[in-house]
Amino acid sequence: QVQLEESGGGTVQAGGSLRLSCAASGRTLTNYVLGWFRQAPGKERELVTAVTWSEGLTHYADSVKGRFSVSRDNARNGINLQMNNLKPEDTAVYYCALKLRSTQDWKTWGQGTQVTVAS
Repeated sequence: QVQLEESGGGTVQAGGSLRLSCAASGRTLTNYVLGWFRQAPGKERELVTAVTWSEGLTHYADSVKGRFSVSRDNARNGINLQMNNLKPEDTAVYYCALKLRSTQDWKTWGQGTQVTVAS
């Protein structure tokens, strides 16, 4: 069974940068989509970005376009999320998730990593 492990969260000043990593173990990722979600206190979980493993096709939420960049990491069998020009509203717990390309169901989740952006 595949497991996802995130790393790289922390606290940064507004305008700063952080890099999150997600490593998948127990499965090859062909035919899968990996994504980053986030959930701020009192808000619903939202999709930040997603990437297809085989083709590297990407999707970004409007709120992060031009600031965040997702990339595949073949060595770690996972993905990275480079977050630049961070804003206080980016503060949330960030989760890595995995689904088959043929479904809408994000079945596998990491434990989450806290990102705090101080104003």
